Amino acid sequence: MPTVSVKRDQLYEALGRTYTDEEFDELCFEFGLELDEITSEREIISKEKGDGKADGASDIILFKIDVPANRYDLLCMEGLVRGLQVFKERIEAPRYTRITPADCELQRLFITEETALVRPHAVAAVLRNITFTKERYESFIDLQEKLHQNICRRRTLVAIGTHDLDTISGPFVYTAKPPANITFKALNQSKELTALELMELYRMDSHMKHFVHIIEDKPVYPVIYDRNGVLLSMPPIINGNHSKITLNTRNVFIECTATDLTKAKIVLDIIVTMFSEYCAKPFSVEAAEVIQPDGTRCIYPELKYRKETMGAETMNCKIGISETPSSLAKLLTRMCLNSHVLDDGKQIEIEIPPTRADIIQACDIVEDAAVAFGYNNIKMAFPKTYTIANQLPLNKLTELLRQDLAAAGFTEALTFALCSVDDISDKIGISVSDANAAHISNPKTAEFQVARTTLLPGLLKTIAANRKMPLPLKLFEISDVVLKDSSKDVGARNHRHLCAVYYNKNPGFEVIHGLLDRIMQLLAVSPGEMGYQIRASKGKTIHD
Repeated sequence: MPTVSVKRDQLYEALGRTYTDEEFDELCFEFGLELDEITSEREIISKEKGDGKADGASDIILFKIDVPANRYDLLCMEGLVRGLQVFKERIEAPRYTRITPADCELQRLFITEETALVRPHAVAAVLRNITFTKERYESFIDLQEKLHQNICRRRTLVAIGTHDLDTISGPFVYTAKPPANITFKALNQSKELTALELMELYRMDSHMKHFVHIIEDKPVYPVIYDRNGVLLSMPPIINGNHSKITLNTRNVFIECTATDLTKAKIVLDIIVTMFSEYCAKPFSVEAAEVIQPDGTRCIYPELKYRKETMGAETMNCKIGISETPSSLAKLLTRMCLNSHVLDDGKQIEIEIPPTRADIIQACDIVEDAAVAFGYNNIKMAFPKTYTIANQLPLNKLTELLRQDLAAAGFTEALTFALCSVDDISDKIGISVSDANAAHISNPKTAEFQVARTTLLPGLLKTIAANRKMPLPLKLFEISDVVLKDSSKDVGARNHRHLCAVYYNKNPGFEVIHGLLDRIMQLLAVSPGEMGYQIRASKGKTIHD
């Protein structure tokens, strides 16, 4: 779950009242959040002293609040306060509108065909006549970072660029060029560098190095220029220094480039809805026009409202309560889902705002109603249907075998389901292509590169780590292995395997042979042609 840090005093001022820590913790719980931690930090402030200024320091209290990963509208102070105020019925949920400039001249962003090689989609919008303070500016930047880490998947799906519109001139062009042909002064850099020089520089940067891999191997890098050839940004890496926003910025041009257009629309909607509150006309966003390579014209942000209809009886049944339709509609309205009862008195019409991209199915609406009602207020009751739970046959068999293997003198091991490529290939004499393993796309360590295809490496590693233990070592494991399978919807399938190892100074095959016979006896499998047979292995894993 993402964690949002907010200053306590600033939060209470925005909420219009103060709470004790226990009261605010309870409020968060009621709203479906969790107050994870309360900390303090030193903040440097400037104080007037005589006719000059002196620096001072002050302790500020920080609330760290855990937010559900799909609630992008709660990732900043603005959205959090707005949600809590609507929940406590102090304000009504705002209505977000898309407007056009008085002269009807929209800012335009042209996308060229070259972007298809690296990052084909883009959306844009303008926050006109916005007023920043230090706190609002920090929240604006922090929201972008939160979105980059969350829905944007560390900028791989979407990258956000924000620019001072008064320092640049439209129309804008989103294109892609070879890195050697890109030169500009990047954000917070003192001189112009080529794209290749920047990428080399950012490989060593503790923050930026995590994004370099996204485009470094591409033949072209995405770039955005204004009408005068000023480079605004090189997404998803860095913005240009020329158009950076400051506390004095009055008009903000926002562009989101993406590999996933749906995610880009959501990200743009979240940013503009959260901070349009500070525009001269609150909760209004100036539209921008995006022209595709084929000439198709799209207007963004969409700020789309949609309506869903759901029966009150269905909602009550799923939650386990008995509320009237009007009461349920009120509960949903408190969750920023404006709702009302239809003429039949049984159906509820729910309006989904552009800030609630997490509302996908009926179950999401029911969940919000349950949160607003309060989980602690749902009375416990016995189920109306009588059922008896049973283990899956495979799991039941596994548990029975574990007990008998332990009774045979073997100790159970539980090893990691992930391992290195070498563990399932070179170390056991199998080529990587023959291993049929499911690979992890972005492994954090060399020890967890693939899902295991056999249990043997894990047991051998366990023995290697326990060589100082008294001999003999008799280990077994019954767990799943993963094999690639294109016929499955997830591209892989699980198989339950059993593996046993006997390690001694002078090990004898009769120990493992006896264990195998015991397992077959328990499974009622007889030796012979119609049952099981022991044959010499032709693989390189076993050495004669």
